[in-house]
Amino acid sequence: MGPTNGGTMSKLATIGFGLVATVCAGLAVAGPEDFPRTVSGKPDFSGSYDIATLTPYTRDPKHGENPYLDPADAAAREEGQAKWAEADRAPKDPDRGPPPKGADVGAYEFYWLDPGTTMFKIDGRYRNSIIVDPPNGRIPGLSEAGKARRATLKQRGWFKNDGTAWWLATGEQPYDNMETQPLVDRCLYLDYVTVPVRPIVYNNLKTIVQTEDHVMILIEWMHWARVIRLNSEHLAEDMRSLSGDSIGWWEGDTLVVDTTNFLADPGVPREGMRVVERFSPLDANRLLYQFTVHDPDHVTPYTGEYPWPKTDTSLYEYACHEGNYAMFNTLRGARHLEKVWIEEHGEPDGMTRGE
Repeated sequence: MGPTNGGTMSKLATIGFGLVATVCAGLAVAGPEDFPRTVSGKPDFSGSYDIATLTPYTRDPKHGENPYLDPADAAAREEGQAKWAEADRAPKDPDRGPPPKGADVGAYEFYWLDPGTTMFKIDGRYRNSIIVDPPNGRIPGLSEAGKARRATLKQRGWFKNDGTAWWLATGEQPYDNMETQPLVDRCLYLDYVTVPVRPIVYNNLKTIVQTEDHVMILIEWMHWARVIRLNSEHLAEDMRSLSGDSIGWWEGDTLVVDTTNFLADPGVPREGMRVVERFSPLDANRLLYQFTVHDPDHVTPYTGEYPWPKTDTSLYEYACHEGNYAMFNTLRGARHLEKVWIEEHGEPDGMTRGE
């Protein structure tokens, strides 16, 4: 039964559940008998889950509208991943030289990564993507509103590294202080692993704590706790969060979660964004996670689904701030490049930044 506040729910019903109902039809039914239950008889999703998977988020265009993958292709992908991981773990030449000036130095070695080792199956068949709607398994194109909004955002070139303090010539301030850096580099928030929840290259553990009135989902990456109020109303529109405001209710054995009131950045509303998630028992050791994203940046909503397998692995605190030398070294490196640039070109007009 859904919330008793009929005004809120009647509004939601007219805004965007049609696609969810179409894609997820028939799935809000009684789950497996061996799935844990609460004292009230609802599925008990409490526990830890490892959602790492080699199944890609979006579908390779060569598959068209076929959502399934041949078992031989899945085995080949899994074998290729294993060989790549083995090669990356091989000892490196200690006498190798430094990377070229301004080069991409890459990220972690595979020792620090955990993208999964297998493709997932649903109903005994491999899937070739997490996105299932649109039927081509691709993210819909940008809307005119989306193009306009993104044109106002910092471009990738803002954080380019060509080995020079290029910003002194343009008047920009991309490395002026901590607050000009991305939220992920500041260890604050990562949207695409939080709402909706998406597998990524590492830190794929999630912990759910469920009561009769609330469900908490702890996201490992950035140690972000989502608290979902059951049978409740959304907060006022001016009460926002980076991960939005989540309310939930039960439809049979399916927990439906509706999230609105997002921030695009601290203090910047993300107007029109809505995510609807559905959690259902799949088998004794897995739940089925489904999500539909209503994003004004795209011409249509899009939907995905994949299983969350339970795990005995413990989720530890993601203490990103502790020893975050990347932030310190980014700003320190920028100050060094500015010093070199000024020695070559002189102090730029209007420069106010200090050491």
